[in-house]
Amino acid sequence: MIDYFTDFALILFYTLRDVLPILVLIIFFQVVVLKQRIPHLKKMILAGVYVVLGLALFLMGLEKALFPVGKIMATQLTDPSFIGATEAELLNWKSYYWIYIFAALIGFSTTIAEPSLIAVAIKADEVSGGTINPWGLRITVAIGVAFALALGTFRIVTGTPLYIYIMVGYVIVIIQTYFAPKELIALAYDSGGVTTSTVTVPIVAALGLGLSSAIPGRNPAIDGFGLIAFASLFPIIAVLGYAQIMSLKKTIY
Repeated sequence: MIDYFTDFALILFYTLRDVLPILVLIIFFQVVVLKQRIPHLKKMILAGVYVVLGLALFLMGLEKALFPVGKIMATQLTDPSFIGATEAELLNWKSYYWIYIFAALIGFSTTIAEPSLIAVAIKADEVSGGTINPWGLRITVAIGVAFALALGTFRIVTGTPLYIYIMVGYVIVIIQTYFAPKELIALAYDSGGVTTSTVTVPIVAALGLGLSSAIPGRNPAIDGFGLIAFASLFPIIAVLGYAQIMSLKKTIY
């Protein structure tokens, strides 16, 4: 228990150190540049304390829970005794179908719970006058992330180069951008960015590193990273595709 308090105190110190420059910058512009008093000073101080404590607790949770869970799940799902594979079959990508299923499901569920995506979906609904359904957008992005992580884990298992997938993916995005409704292009690009945020990134990173450590012949430094790039790219493809389908339906009907 003492170790936990020591770790939390250290994380709290680092969090405060990281937030301090932002605080100094805001105060400088408010007081020196704008020459205005800080409104609701007591509330802002209290809110700042909540932010620092919240970030510290979140980082503590990542280190003690999410990262280990991602690594443990990857190790267990690739264990020869679980998948029932011989030493020769461990080199066959078909033996790891459970890891593809788990990656897709974890990608979908974490994206649905992603606070950044929820915020963007709500704002998109507001500015579009209700024409963009928040749940429709979240589910579309989540499907994109699910496919991305399944494909990304396949890449780690097979050891194929990351740049091939990324290049092909962005070629598809460029083609889709040309044909997609112009009012949804910016939203699609933002959807890719907000997806890789507080909930998704820690689990995805842990999954990639754990999987590359468990697969024979893979190097975590080379093969373990790249899943987040997939998770950023494929939601763009999914939202642009959704926009094209909706536009086509309107044209037909």
